[in-house]
Amino acid sequence: MTIFDEMSYTALAGQIVSFIALGFCIVGFASKRDDRLMALLISANVAFALQFALFGSWTAAVLSLLVIGRIMLARRYAGNWQVMLAVLAVNLVAAVLTWRSPVDFFAIAAAIFGTFGMFMLRGIPMRLMLAAAAVAWMLNNIAIGSMGGTLAEGMVLVTNFLTIYRLARMKRRYSEAFGNPKKPDA
Repeated sequence: MTIFDEMSYTALAGQIVSFIALGFCIVGFASKRDDRLMALLISANVAFALQFALFGSWTAAVLSLLVIGRIMLARRYAGNWQVMLAVLAVNLVAAVLTWRSPVDFFAIAAAIFGTFGMFMLRGIPMRLMLAAAAVAWMLNNIAIGSMGGTLAEGMVLVTNFLTIYRLARMKRRYSEAFGNPKKPDA
């Protein structure tokens, strides 16, 4: 007898959908291109929203769907404080309307980190803020019992930090090769 034998069909479906989201996240965070990352995050968030709905975590489900609009707005209005604040306000209204328990704070924190990161940051700083959002989503997944979602966010963190390392290394090499050579010690 396995843990899956004791799950309802709805919970099992939630686990399966979370693994689909995992695939989108890994491919997205492995990309060095912000555009590709954003496009793959849209697909992942559709899957995550469905997973949260299957687990009855309605605040997380709605906020995951709102991430899709946030991604599109952040691409068009990068750096725009007014649009970012409007997105945050919509997220907070949605959270108030769907609130069920203190666990929903994790989804709200993830929405705030993700919104700020996508609107105001690029490259490594954006990925660091998205890592903070991933930690909040991971805590939400642990709290609702989503094994696949927890694993997905853990893999997002690992993949994200590997990409941050690659970007930092690439930046350092470019800087040394083209504009900021190391000076010999005097």
